[in-house]
Amino acid sequence: MPNSGQIAKLLNNALEIENLEAQKAGALGFTARSLVQATMPHSKPKEYYFIRKNGAFSFSMMAHPEIGLPYGTIPRLLIAWFTSEAVRTKEREIILGRSLSAFMRELGLIPSGGRWGSIPRLKDQMKRLFSCTISCVYDKAKEASNVLENNPDFGIKNVTPVEEAFVWWDHKRPEDNTLFESKVILSEAFFKEIICRPVPLDMRVLKTLKVSPMALDIYSWLTYRMSYLHQSTMISWSALQTQFGAEYKRTRDFKINFKKHLAQVIIAYCEAKVSPEEQGLILYPSPTHIKTVPLKHE
Repeated sequence: MPNSGQIAKLLNNALEIENLEAQKAGALGFTARSLVQATMPHSKPKEYYFIRKNGAFSFSMMAHPEIGLPYGTIPRLLIAWFTSEAVRTKEREIILGRSLSAFMRELGLIPSGGRWGSIPRLKDQMKRLFSCTISCVYDKAKEASNVLENNPDFGIKNVTPVEEAFVWWDHKRPEDNTLFESKVILSEAFFKEIICRPVPLDMRVLKTLKVSPMALDIYSWLTYRMSYLHQSTMISWSALQTQFGAEYKRTRDFKINFKKHLAQVIIAYCEAKVSPEEQGLILYPSPTHIKTVPLKHE
């Protein structure tokens, strides 16, 4: 459970967010819809592949065997930042800047060295994210009762998020400006995916919830679902476990952990009307957390 200091920070940030819309505060961000429908690993995977499912949609990641898969909060913050920059600039080339410290501040991270510091963790997760391959599969047969008749029988899309990356930072001197700007070039397929159907988020909430990858996932998913939810919907704990926490062996353990992180999310996103019940989570029509940006849905 969050301690009293974390709860106080969440409440203070929630009040600030309520008083100043994300767009006006310059905190409007976006993330990729495919990474909301099915999420990345929360903890370090033992394998070089990872699969999450959400009804007819499945999401898998394949790692470079010498690097491994991305996991935890940092890849989620990176994806949200890249998506936000791509939506803002409409360019595949994303400039990270000359200063490592300045970039980390954009993500809400405090630069620190040492074996477990934020700098080596960021470097490691950037390598993992930049080198992985993502595969999204839609299979009508997996949930035939809940798909549209004009949808294809199945569809597959393979994406490498980053086509090229050039990082010049001196990790031992994070405040220094380098001669060249660090940058990444998003792949054409990933770029099209994130600018055509991005999910709007409040970057201040992401920075507040960054201690928990599950809290980040729940917030992104809730504000997306509430953008088109028109009637109350019950989602079973087993279905939520498949989408958010497939690594849990027992559904009751997942349920306890999900509810703990949901409570943190609701502090920041207090307009989300949800009710955890014995059989699952009930979602009620609620204002999406970003009210000024229309979303497109298929």
